[in-house]
Amino acid sequence: MRADAVFEGGGVRGIAFAGAIQAMEEAQVEWQRLAGTSAGAVVAALLASGYNSSEIKTVMSELDFSTLRGKTILNRIPLVGSLLELIIHLGIYKIDYLETWLDELLLKKGICTFADLPEGKLKIIASDVTNGRILILPDDLARYRIRPSELKVSTAVKMSASLPFFFRPVKWKSKDQQKSYILDGGLLSNFPIWLFDVPNPRFPTFGFYFVKDEVTINPVIPTPIHLFKNIFKTMLQAHDLRYMSAETLERTIQIPTGTINTTDFKLTEEETAFLYQSGYEAAKKFLSQWDFEKHKTNRSKNGIMDRF
Repeated sequence: MRADAVFEGGGVRGIAFAGAIQAMEEAQVEWQRLAGTSAGAVVAALLASGYNSSEIKTVMSELDFSTLRGKTILNRIPLVGSLLELIIHLGIYKIDYLETWLDELLLKKGICTFADLPEGKLKIIASDVTNGRILILPDDLARYRIRPSELKVSTAVKMSASLPFFFRPVKWKSKDQQKSYILDGGLLSNFPIWLFDVPNPRFPTFGFYFVKDEVTINPVIPTPIHLFKNIFKTMLQAHDLRYMSAETLERTIQIPTGTINTTDFKLTEEETAFLYQSGYEAAKKFLSQWDFEKHKTNRSKNGIMDRF
């Protein structure tokens, strides 16, 4: 079965995607086009470059997520240091390590820039907060007079994963030297399942979505840093399924992630195993009930085709 895939952003919970992908591979699903936001962008990029579920599980299990928080000398100063980083650099931590880590992995498959991938194979979602618009990369590169061969896939993923307040925004200059600040794609579309929609699709688009028990935030806000973290957690975790249409839910693999948060960078082995297994079981259950022809009929009855 051929299918497109769209992966939600979700920070460290991205390991669950590897389990879901394994179940899809066992069902002989062949990916045509892939898209993602933040952690979903990482997985989409790896899949588009030729990595399979086993390889993705290995590289993500071996990754020390705490290294993603690129600390500076200022970060080592309690409270004040992080606040200064936020004021000076608009983010508490650097996220350069993610770009370096992913770059090395993609180069092993012969991938560096978007030009190294088949046209339309991969789309990464980011947010241009300077111009107030969503970025679909590489589609929107023409706006900045940049060619696909001039943007590394790892850089686009870094943009998509630059969580507001937590990580520094990516400063991006176009060919005409206009500067833009780029942040996490989740600001404007954390789950862009609409991306590949067309009338009368030949094959389905599957969404991969995290279901969390509840939004857990610290009720005590003693400092501005705690306030920013609470705003950030609320913004990225409060994506309630009740706002998703029945048509969207029907083609979405909903992966339970317990109480694990986006920024729980110190996952235990048990938590990692739980996420992977949860993704695997969710995809297995989904596939046992999936009926593409029924889905297309439901889309037609609900007037979904009229949107295009």
